[in-house]
Amino acid sequence: MKIVFTIEAEHQADACDAWWRQHRPSASGLFARELSDAKGAIAGMPSIGRVYTILDGRPVRRLLLPKSRNHVYYVVEEECIVVHAVWGAPKGRGPNL
Repeated sequence: MKIVFTIEAEHQADACDAWWRQHRPSASGLFARELSDAKGAIAGMPSIGRVYTILDGRPVRRLLLPKSRNHVYYVVEEECIVVHAVWGAPKGRGPNL
């Protein structure tokens, strides 16, 4: 299934990637690899993420990127999967969806 990012989620993913590249030089590509792997997993099995909340009558699922400790928040639509947020688990609160 095709995966699309909202503009906000795209900005969040870019910011996470930039942070990892700047602050973790020995693992600068970790976030990008984990996000790529997560996209493949979600596309192959959209129900892989746990239900986080309901948005406009549809479940919002989240999948943890274990090493970078970020979550990918997404909704399975009829023709695609929409990523609504890429959010750091250590923030202690969820994103505004």
